[in-house]
Amino acid sequence: MPREIMAEAKWDRLRELHAEGMGRNQIAREMGIQASCISRTAAYLGLTFDRAKIEAATRARLADLGERRSLLAEQFHDVAEDSLDRIYKPTTVYAFGGKENTYEEHTFTEAPATERRALVVAAGTATDRSLKLAPADVASNLDSAKSMLGNLGSLLTAYSRDLDEQDAATEDEPAGEA
Repeated sequence: MPREIMAEAKWDRLRELHAEGMGRNQIAREMGIQASCISRTAAYLGLTFDRAKIEAATRARLADLGERRSLLAEQFHDVAEDSLDRIYKPTTVYAFGGKENTYEEHTFTEAPATERRALVVAAGTATDRSLKLAPADVASNLDSAKSMLGNLGSLLTAYSRDLDEQDAATEDEPAGEA
């Protein structure tokens, strides 16, 4: 028996995996054996690795990964939409503090400025991740992009206006009040 081929007890499993169209590296992972040992053993047994099958398997694997990326992109898009929707929904803000480390909370009719900023950042991050996983088709989505940018512009304008109003209200408060 030539040097550095796998034990004869494993030959049947190698033949089965080879017959299923698996490539050398995939068989090596499945069997927990180095790829070079798989190659030597396959050659000893008269097995070859047909590139056409390997290329088809690679294309199928890449298509599967593309589908998974698309599903993740969709989830990130959902997170972005949810984050933006939550800006105008009742929001409970809470904190622990003081020497007794007490818990305090307050519910606002819509998210206060700090929470809005966090939600806008979360929406932006989720949108960025979504686009990295599944880039937009520029030619066919031009109208959608314009609509999204218009909506984003309106949201940022409203957000800026709210911050300006809050700053103005803070400046109008008498000294000593907080």
